[in-house]
Amino acid sequence: MNKNYLKISLIHCAAFAICAALAVSCTNGTSRSCEPVAVVGIAPQAPDYADSAMWITADADPDNTGADVFYVVSTWEEDWTDSLGRTCHYADVWNPEHRNRMAIEINRAAAYMSPGNRFYAPFYRHATIDAFLTQNDDTITRRTRLAMADVCTAFDHFQQHRDKQRPLIIAGFSQGGLAVVELLKHISDETYSQLAAAYVLGYKVTPADTAACHHIRPAQGESDTGITICYNTVKDVKYANPVISASCIAINPVNWRTDATPATLHDTITVTLSPEYHVLVVEGYSGAEYPAYRDFINVGDIHSCEPWLYSECLQRNISVRARQWIKEKNLK
Repeated sequence: MNKNYLKISLIHCAAFAICAALAVSCTNGTSRSCEPVAVVGIAPQAPDYADSAMWITADADPDNTGADVFYVVSTWEEDWTDSLGRTCHYADVWNPEHRNRMAIEINRAAAYMSPGNRFYAPFYRHATIDAFLTQNDDTITRRTRLAMADVCTAFDHFQQHRDKQRPLIIAGFSQGGLAVVELLKHISDETYSQLAAAYVLGYKVTPADTAACHHIRPAQGESDTGITICYNTVKDVKYANPVISASCIAINPVNWRTDATPATLHDTITVTLSPEYHVLVVEGYSGAEYPAYRDFINVGDIHSCEPWLYSECLQRNISVRARQWIKEKNLK
């Protein structure tokens, strides 16, 4: 959910299918077979993750000492109509304009996540912003199933081909953060053992999520591994948006504490975690570069800042946790 989708034109989809998609379900030890799910309305053609056009990748680890980063992009499309006047609730990965919009965020994330690592980000049929505008969890769940299925399929392809001796980082922003939560439910215990950290940026981890899946373990500090980092940023706790930030876990990405100890960012910004509301409260930062969208996001919350305001902290932390994972692996 980025300010750049505020004015998105409606464009024609090249090919459609009413799909039997792969559902994401929690594992209790091994990766479950995905079950067919119904699609809400019409859906664009499914991605083919053997096609390099479905990925943005960056290999900035010539010494083979870093992590494999799997990044899931946020929401970039509004509902749009095809040439027959039918409404589509999903991005079309075969449409260059849709891919180009997703690529704006992916390339920006790769700029700080890829150095020293190998970076992989799939295009997927993300649910449009209109699902979240309903502010109805059931609607959001129904409409994002197809998107989560695509991410699950992309991750399985990525996991099949990567070097399992390297630490695994999973990260995503907004709807991509939701996808990180669902991936943690999807992966097997064997894959989980490869996880250095999962970063849920600008989305929530609910009590139902933690109860349903033993792979979700809240981070407690700067260097623990196999854990989930989650945070949302607001100007005041009264602005916490429950659709996005009604989380049961949180950590401050500046000082990596789970209490209310304030941290200073960029010399002028104070970032304090509210342990009661599980959100970050910032002072000295207006977030003015992210205008409000339909009175839904960036209204007291600063949702669109999540991957960018703390990018230096995240870049360092990915390296710290990857090195710690390698150290722990070598001690076993």
